[in-house]
Amino acid sequence: MPAHHLIERAASHSRYLARLLAADAQFVDSLASGLAQPFGADAMQAQLQAAAPGDEAMLKTALRKLRQAVMARLIVRDLGGLADLSEVMGTCTDLAETTLRCALAHHSTWLAQKHGMPKNPDGSDMQLVVVGMGKLGGRELNVSSDIDLIYLYPEQGETTGAKPVSHHEFFVLLGKKLGLAISDLTADGFVFRVDMRLRPWGDAGPLAMSYAALEDYLVAHGREWERYAWIKGRALTGTRLAELDQIIRPFVFRKYLDFNAFAAMRELHVQIRREVIRRDRADNIKLGPGGIREIEFTAQVFQLIRGGQVAVLQTRSLLAVLPLLAARGLLPENAVAELQAAYVFLRNLEHRLQYLDDAQTQMLPTQPDDRTRIATSMGFTDYPAFLAALNAHRTQVSRHFDQVFAAPQADSGSHPLAGLWQGALEHADALATLAGLGYTAPAEVCNRLRQIRTSIRYTTLPASNRARFDTLMPALIEVAASCNPPDATLARILDLLETVARRDSYLALLVEYPATLQRVARLCAASPWAAQYLARNPMLLDELLDTRQLYATPDWPALGDELQALMHTHCGDTERQMDAMRQFRQRVTFHLLAQDLAGVLALETLSDHLSDLAALILSATLPLAWAGVRNRHRDTPRFAVIGYGKLGGREMGYASDLDLVFLYEDPAPAAAEHYARLAQRINTWLGSTTAAGVLYETDLRLRPDGTSGLLVSSVEAFSQYQHSHAWTWEHQALTRARYVAGDAAVGAAFERIRCDILTQPRDPARLREDVLAMRQKMHAGHPNHSDLFDLKHDAGGIVDVEFMVQYLVLAHAARHRELTRNSGNIALLRLAAELELIPASDAEAVRSAYRELRRLQHALRLHGIQTARIEPMQVAGHAAAVRRLWRTLFG
Repeated sequence: MPAHHLIERAASHSRYLARLLAADAQFVDSLASGLAQPFGADAMQAQLQAAAPGDEAMLKTALRKLRQAVMARLIVRDLGGLADLSEVMGTCTDLAETTLRCALAHHSTWLAQKHGMPKNPDGSDMQLVVVGMGKLGGRELNVSSDIDLIYLYPEQGETTGAKPVSHHEFFVLLGKKLGLAISDLTADGFVFRVDMRLRPWGDAGPLAMSYAALEDYLVAHGREWERYAWIKGRALTGTRLAELDQIIRPFVFRKYLDFNAFAAMRELHVQIRREVIRRDRADNIKLGPGGIREIEFTAQVFQLIRGGQVAVLQTRSLLAVLPLLAARGLLPENAVAELQAAYVFLRNLEHRLQYLDDAQTQMLPTQPDDRTRIATSMGFTDYPAFLAALNAHRTQVSRHFDQVFAAPQADSGSHPLAGLWQGALEHADALATLAGLGYTAPAEVCNRLRQIRTSIRYTTLPASNRARFDTLMPALIEVAASCNPPDATLARILDLLETVARRDSYLALLVEYPATLQRVARLCAASPWAAQYLARNPMLLDELLDTRQLYATPDWPALGDELQALMHTHCGDTERQMDAMRQFRQRVTFHLLAQDLAGVLALETLSDHLSDLAALILSATLPLAWAGVRNRHRDTPRFAVIGYGKLGGREMGYASDLDLVFLYEDPAPAAAEHYARLAQRINTWLGSTTAAGVLYETDLRLRPDGTSGLLVSSVEAFSQYQHSHAWTWEHQALTRARYVAGDAAVGAAFERIRCDILTQPRDPARLREDVLAMRQKMHAGHPNHSDLFDLKHDAGGIVDVEFMVQYLVLAHAARHRELTRNSGNIALLRLAAELELIPASDAEAVRSAYRELRRLQHALRLHGIQTARIEPMQVAGHAAAVRRLWRTLFG
């Protein structure tokens, strides 16, 4: 369509544009000449520079003429289908930023001529920091928007000009000048209406404020709605912005998962709804039901809850954050798609409403002609068709908003078991109620509930915490009763609830998501160890919200990328990195635990996953530790981590230690010293206790010469030790060793040494004697004076199976190199039978025995039993099979 036709069509939908065209006959031609491309920030800056304003009046004229040119082109491009929503919002934002910076630069110069410039401690000019809030901060400005600003400056002081003033006086004067330059209504109109009410204390507060004063305000007086507002806060001018970020970020984005945001946002929305009803604004597409604000709230509540944990959610753009919520399972994909479509529709409609008269309005028109203009500009044949589409979008928005912000559980007094919890029932009635629910020891339950109600921990809770605690307790009693065993389940959940009672956010999570209580109860019923793990790491309650992710098979490459991104997010802050890595490990472990308790993971698969997780953690730890080695001689260390024991044999459990050996292959003179420091840093990184706990306990005693040996060995020294000095038991340990992390070439060198050692010819009698001696030593170190069978250490137990496999490898790998594969005891037993080293029937019986012994050991640990001992008759057949093969091999 020709440019003049586009302009004519746009003018029919915008009285504001029609007035601009009528006021200047030459305006049409200049407008037509630029329609082919957006009005970019560079072009805006060029027009202002060409105007070269020399005083305040000229500046105001130049800024307003620029706005007219930008808005005219934008209206025509948008209504003509040449610009999408992104361009419209971006152009409006560029206009605001360009005009603000221009006005600020001129007025700073003019004011400094009188008072001198404020100075930073380094002598540089201190600048006013203009913070854009709301849609300006998010680069989502609409075409007739107010701009919400906050004025800040880094610190107090005094200017050094002819008439010195304090920094505060200077920046207040500058702020006033800046506001008038942008918002004053002149013969040429205005640039933007300026709203300063989001500053601390609102209209009653100072126009400009120092960083220190802002921080004091946020710490002492900052409210929940201000956290919401500051999500989009963005400094448009100034320097020393990192200092400002360190004040704002922890205020907005809490380190922990902040489920209190639900209640705060819900209350804020209720206030807005009341105002809408009071002022009869149901047709307001921003504040009314299903409007723009509900879309913003739906996205931003998740930013407030999780932004401190998930840095990518700290983005200011709504359209950018919505897909992230779907990717992380926080909102369903179809909900995000519908919210995105509704947002684009409503923002386009908002702009068309404002094009009519350049008015800041979000109200649907009441006049028939305007209704027709809006409908046709939105691409509909008539207003009823447009209204049907609008209502469909608003209905979807309201539905998704209500699903996210649905009122939580009713208050504690309305639950049928409220009287039981509050102690309002007669003792006999309370016992009868608990017995009727299925509790086997109602008197003990009553006593525990009374102890909690009268405890100092409960009675000194803040009022909001106690209210949520009271809301949860009746539902918790009911949910635990449906589990088996109910009494133990309730006791375990009560331990958890008492642990988190002072962390209001965790109570809020359970209140906001009642279904989570069911999952907590099932987990606590299945395993006291799992209940204790959850109590030690209550942040994992959040993982119970999305069962799809909870029970998903680990995607190790994706998890590796996620861990790397976490470390990058906290780059330069070792403490935060260590905490984040520990929380990552706890979260992945918890997912595996949930799958384990649900019976969807075989024990061998679980051990594989836990071993892969440890390897992933080690791979991420190594470069971080190397980065902390001072004066390191190379960028990438030629260093490898070797896993022994359960890590090496891929038989890790939830609480397994890491048996590690560190090797390097590097001729540099400083290599030994630097790699020793690296090994120390890795060990410290893994074993240090932080606020988030410990990553792994480590055991470094399997290195050459044990505790008396060097912490790290060169490949050459390790090879020499293994060939010349290692004991037989150290060669046994090699059967379960593997390269885990670090330089792959060093790992390959280790594997060559390992295979070379394992395939050495050995004297069978001497080997048998050494293995038996070591086994006897282990027996002596783990005496069992009970009548129970020790699944691990007693004759016929797990250690016997491990020793037999190690013996078979060392005795026969010289002739059967395939025995050097580190494929696990079960696979190696089958291979030994295929090679006719042991009877096939014995091999299969021991394979079955090993599986069952490990399964029972694992089950006992999940039930919190540290010593894995059971009645001998439970495993008599399996133990006999192990002892039978033992006699075959050792006599």
